[in-house]
Amino acid sequence: MNGSEAIVKALLEEKVEHIFGFPGGAVMPLYDEFLKHQGELRHILVRHEQGAAHAADAYARVTGKAGICIATSGPGATNLVTGIMNAYMDSSPVIAFAGQVPTSLIGNDAFQESDMMGITLPITKHNFQIRDANKISSTIKKAFTIALNGRPGPVYIDLPKDVQTNEVSAEEKDTHIAGFKPVTAGHPVQIKKAAEMILNAKQPVIIAGGGILWANACPELQQLVEAFSIPITATFMGKSCFPEEHPLYLGVLGMHGRKAANYAVANSDLLIAIGCRFSDRITGNLQTFAKKSKIIHIDIDSAEIGKNVGVDLPIVGDAKNVLQQLNQMLKKMAVKKKNIKWAEKMKRFIQECDCSIDVKGNPIDPRKLVFELGKVLKEQDIVTTGVGQQQMFAAHFLKRSKPHTFISSGGAGTMGFGLPASIGAKVAAPDVQVFDFDGDGSFAMTQQELATAKEENIKVIAVIMNNAYLGMVRQWAELFFDRRYSAVHLKRTPDFAKVAEAYRLKGIRVERDSEIGAALREAYKSDEAVVLDVIVKEEANILPMFTAGANTTDMFGGCIKIKGKLF
Repeated sequence: MNGSEAIVKALLEEKVEHIFGFPGGAVMPLYDEFLKHQGELRHILVRHEQGAAHAADAYARVTGKAGICIATSGPGATNLVTGIMNAYMDSSPVIAFAGQVPTSLIGNDAFQESDMMGITLPITKHNFQIRDANKISSTIKKAFTIALNGRPGPVYIDLPKDVQTNEVSAEEKDTHIAGFKPVTAGHPVQIKKAAEMILNAKQPVIIAGGGILWANACPELQQLVEAFSIPITATFMGKSCFPEEHPLYLGVLGMHGRKAANYAVANSDLLIAIGCRFSDRITGNLQTFAKKSKIIHIDIDSAEIGKNVGVDLPIVGDAKNVLQQLNQMLKKMAVKKKNIKWAEKMKRFIQECDCSIDVKGNPIDPRKLVFELGKVLKEQDIVTTGVGQQQMFAAHFLKRSKPHTFISSGGAGTMGFGLPASIGAKVAAPDVQVFDFDGDGSFAMTQQELATAKEENIKVIAVIMNNAYLGMVRQWAELFFDRRYSAVHLKRTPDFAKVAEAYRLKGIRVERDSEIGAALREAYKSDEAVVLDVIVKEEANILPMFTAGANTTDMFGGCIKIKGKLF
């Protein structure tokens, strides 16, 4: 058995079924081996390595398994970097392989050599360079263990070309990882304290982060909310972890979140934060964030607790396990009725914040596009997004009720994420419809992946909110730079419907609000990928919002006109 055979064997032992990649000289031995396993491993040929990383990322988010991407050495490997960083910021278990020059040439600036160990060190949970074919199996096993256990995250593996062809003579069996012992259960003393704090709180609020989704803790979360009528908000990465039509759901929190969510957090006396990292987009001004609240912070990564916001009670552990413990403890201790007064106040606030988005008229209002998309979507369908205004319109107004049905780039804010992510999501869930809700600027960055969708027969629906601008940058320029628009006007180039046709796919251009529904339904019924180029208002803003570093209660715009009306 040579190194390439050992790599494939190790992947099959980890039950890998799909790989997203782009070949090159430094990985030709491995790709040659793939030919022998076409019935076991499906390789999806992307058109750019960044697309492979994003597709693997979304695949991981849908399945909960590690997403696999592969590139060649040098520029092929460095093209993975943006996608690896995106996965790192959003805690996605991606395992990225890239070829490397032969071990005898490492460090000599050989053709297509790049120091991927140095480059990926700050954006991975761990990275490996395999210099001995005997260590291939054990290294890959360790990579899967690290990526999937504790806080999920990406792992990079450097594959020198000679290691792929060398014989495996004495396979290493040791897969122990020194110092890697994630804490998965909450400490019983802390659990009891948390239960007491919840029972004594008069105005509690739950902040649900992406950790809920990674831990598959949605049922336990809903049990806690409903048992004690606790209003709940989600971070952007937590969207879809809780049914968004639920009367206690406040909406997404933060800079482009809902006033109801931000004001509730600001006026709570207890925050129960689960699987979130208190990023600047949530907190705004750290000096004023949740100053009336005691804070319980539950997270599997101890480094996140207290990093940005001081907490009163830390609990380290897996969200599912900790919530199970907490629910059991509360069931034993509960001696009072649900907190109906606070819950009813929040329900009224939620209703006041819930604006109608069926905004008729032309040019098309982006909210109308979201409204029509919401009518077509089934609850199990998946929406991915690019990054920009369309991302925030979707987060704010598009309601999802099932976990893992909203996939977007949070921590990195990576433009171009939407289309390749939709491809990865569709490969992961072939029986549901997958929509990429995108912007013209973001879509253009990775539009070449339409070829992947065509040639690999992966049916996705790209809905482009085409406002002829880099919309979010334009919005900030309008609001904070006196409308001095510098290098943000994309105009109407290209015609994305015609771009789709160039890839031998269906392209539909939508210019009137009356055409949106029919176009979406046509795309839904199609057997192949479809691109909807929807021409919307050029200067429509996504509101409400607060500015960077501002107080979360200083939001402007939106439906609630009187600041803090119910407090």
